[in-house]
Amino acid sequence: MLLNSSYRIFNLARALLICSALLAGNAWAQVKPNIVILATGGTIAGAGASAANSATYQAAKVPVDKLIAGVPELKDVASVRGEQVFQIASESFTNAHLLSLGKRVSALSKQADVDGIVITHGTDTLEETAFFLNLTVHTDKPIVVVGSMRPGTAMSADGMLNLYNAVNVAANPSAKGKGVLVTMNDEIHSGRDVSKMINIKTNAFNSQWGPLGMIVEGKSYWFRAPVKRHTLQSEFDIDTIDALADVDVVYGYGNVPATGYEAFSKDKAIINAGTGNGSVADRIVPVLQALRAKGVHIIRSARVPDGFVLRNSEQPDDKYDWVVAHDHKPQKARILAAVALTKTSDSKELQRVFMEY
Repeated sequence: MLLNSSYRIFNLARALLICSALLAGNAWAQVKPNIVILATGGTIAGAGASAANSATYQAAKVPVDKLIAGVPELKDVASVRGEQVFQIASESFTNAHLLSLGKRVSALSKQADVDGIVITHGTDTLEETAFFLNLTVHTDKPIVVVGSMRPGTAMSADGMLNLYNAVNVAANPSAKGKGVLVTMNDEIHSGRDVSKMINIKTNAFNSQWGPLGMIVEGKSYWFRAPVKRHTLQSEFDIDTIDALADVDVVYGYGNVPATGYEAFSKDKAIINAGTGNGSVADRIVPVLQALRAKGVHIIRSARVPDGFVLRNSEQPDDKYDWVVAHDHKPQKARILAAVALTKTSDSKELQRVFMEY
């Protein structure tokens, strides 16, 4: 009798252990991060006529569900669901697209059942969208923008791995609070710093201050963190912005006429993509002075790939009441000015913003 009782107790304890293990296993499965993939089109959703077409293809053809299904390993990383926000090539992005996408990202970031957001995007303006979100979405949850240089139909297509890496970064608590990130070619970049520097090649994206880290077999390795204001520390909030200020870019070169600057005389600001240190040709200086007198902000940036524009170097910015873009490339300067001018029209405040963000 005693032996039978001991045996029953042993079996009961064994059953309890098995149940506990099963419950623990289910709990582990349930704590997988919830990641939403917002698809906007681009090359990562492109298709070519044959596997040999890596540069000739049609962008924005593959819907988000097929993108997700094409990377079955995602289910091992997170609970993933997709939304098709747009289906366009990114060179066709407008301010309206930025605002619509930003508001959707902001709404998702407030949901308790969303731990991170991945945005698939065409590479042509990917850096602009990433920077815009970095400036305006108030969250510390990971937001990762990703694209590809080759369509999924091409030999050695890079989109599958880029998407896998993006979801891994978005699902990783170590990405929390680092602002909007861009994952391309196994590297993790800040949305503030990154730019498309090469076409055709898969190592197209670079940051002049270097990547934040790398991803190897789904694991994130971090080497630095952003120091400029972003996301939760930003004074700009997508939920309060209904329209961006009109800002355009004029490219500087030898023999440049005043035509481009005068064409944008009704804008809130003009970005001068100047030569060298944001230089302005002597014959253009009086044109920009006249525009500033009419209320148009003049922001000196540089067309060169790296470096930054020094205030009161090349031009007396204090005297002319001009602004310098610091290390922001012309396209990034346009985004920052378009956002900042929704809150202020003071040139000193505008200059502060360019130094802090």
